[in-house]
Amino acid sequence: MERLRTVWGETFDANHVLPEYPRPAMKRESFYNLNGYWEYAFTKKCVFPKSYEGKIVVPFSPESVLSGVGRQLKPNEYLWYRRFLPKIKKEDYGKRILLHFGAVDQACRVWINRKFAGHHEGGYLPFTIDITSFVKEESMELIVAVRDLSDTSYHARGKQKLKAGGMFYTAQSGIWQTVWMECVPENYIKQVLCIPLYDEKRVDFTVITKEKEPVEICIRGEEKKQSYGWTNSVISVSFDMIHAWSPEDPWLYDVTISTKNDKIDTYFAMRVFSVEKNERGIPVLCLNHIPYYQKGILDQGYWSDGLYTPPSDAAMIYDIVKMKQLGFCMIRKHLKIESQRWYYHCDRLGMIVWQDMVNGGEAYHHWFVTYAATLFEQFGIHIGDKHAYLLSRRIKNGKKEFCRDMKKTIQTLSIHPSIAVWVIFNEGWGQFETKRLTEMVRRLDPLRLIDSSSGWFDQGCGDFQSRHHYFFRLWFRKKDQRAKVLSEYGGYCLEIAGHTEKEKKYGYRFYTTIKAFCEAFDKKEKELEEVWKEQGLSAAVYTQLSDVEGEVNGILTYDRKVCKYVEKEKRDERCIR
Repeated sequence: MERLRTVWGETFDANHVLPEYPRPAMKRESFYNLNGYWEYAFTKKCVFPKSYEGKIVVPFSPESVLSGVGRQLKPNEYLWYRRFLPKIKKEDYGKRILLHFGAVDQACRVWINRKFAGHHEGGYLPFTIDITSFVKEESMELIVAVRDLSDTSYHARGKQKLKAGGMFYTAQSGIWQTVWMECVPENYIKQVLCIPLYDEKRVDFTVITKEKEPVEICIRGEEKKQSYGWTNSVISVSFDMIHAWSPEDPWLYDVTISTKNDKIDTYFAMRVFSVEKNERGIPVLCLNHIPYYQKGILDQGYWSDGLYTPPSDAAMIYDIVKMKQLGFCMIRKHLKIESQRWYYHCDRLGMIVWQDMVNGGEAYHHWFVTYAATLFEQFGIHIGDKHAYLLSRRIKNGKKEFCRDMKKTIQTLSIHPSIAVWVIFNEGWGQFETKRLTEMVRRLDPLRLIDSSSGWFDQGCGDFQSRHHYFFRLWFRKKDQRAKVLSEYGGYCLEIAGHTEKEKKYGYRFYTTIKAFCEAFDKKEKELEEVWKEQGLSAAVYTQLSDVEGEVNGILTYDRKVCKYVEKEKRDERCIR
């Protein structure tokens, strides 16, 4: 299979890879970017390789084109990375040195100068290792060993599969988000908890440090605010007037937080997402207490040349801006967690986000969770979530891991105002104890909404009746007082010659011309508009933003070079396959 390249991949410079600051919601001046060429090797055992096989471009997985490797890491192998760390600047001498990994799939160990420095499990979440005690004035060798069991185990994996095909895509492995260092004072700011309380016109900050000390918070907006307090305690800032955030007006308040020896820049927004009854007494989604229909798009987060990793910052921005131009105000990030910069762009550009938890579990029983479940849902047959075997959740450690990752996902991403909804389970994949986990999420983040069971296997909890609609009639329970959302629909397929990868194509409904594709899309939009008017439909998520490998149901092609949806006067009957 020959991989397609995006326009950003075609102009890709391996010596300047994703150079932007990776954590805009908590920014310091200290920043050492470690992206670029590393050495790599594959081994059968977890022992330092005697030699390395070549160069790999970090942070692209070895399976991707842009990595320069093009090789799958197998479950019985280890992938080794090696490079030397840059020398520390004179102004950073005496400070603590933090080594950050945006994401490494699935488990890794880290050594500095052949001394073990730390490890991490979980392929989608960031982690940090304090390497201060390992740093010497001479050259510092950094080695990372990675193992990825992919879909042969219960770990979180999203749409990855070793035998890709259909709705499952090439498995990723290794480092796939930015690696970087920063130097911080002894008592540095570890985290900032920011809770905007829209109705109270107030924002609550908690600045986390190891030792308690004075802190200053400076807010720059339509009115400048300065507040003083102590770290590890709540500092409340009130406003006479607030500037509300919305997709039409994505207003962000810039903030500088300073302690005696540390300073970070961050931001927040004033907005509230809620379910309230409209003038007809129907529960609907609201933004800032006003009914707000969320026209959404499903985004798998795959790129033809970078796979899980976008080829550039501009590529991420293109997807968000293009969807806004097409009338979408919401992206459902499907079974994947993106880099912090992606959420930052959604914050500043005004794109609402529904964030999925990354699914895991043992091997899926697709006849049950996909085909049979679709029929059960159509005939209103309720299926509980205690079928551990059928729902692929028999292993206790897998359940514990899912809960741990869910908690950390919320802690990591809750600073981003664009996120409106946490989606816990999708189509029963690895589903278990739905009501308990819904309560857990509610405690962790009471200010956002919850889609407990997207598609089917609804356990009557969460804020939505959440349906998927591809083949049969769309229906909602009339007496259910949760908001009605169509969390997936469409999947209309159109193959564009020269912009697809696999001969075998996958999708739900195929078209052969731009005109037929666009007319079908427009027809479905009109049907949903009637559901919105008559039944109070609150949101609808079209499948999907782009093609992925053999799945050709994207509005954009996999290489992002063609947008299939065009204005009426530009449509024609030409067969484009």
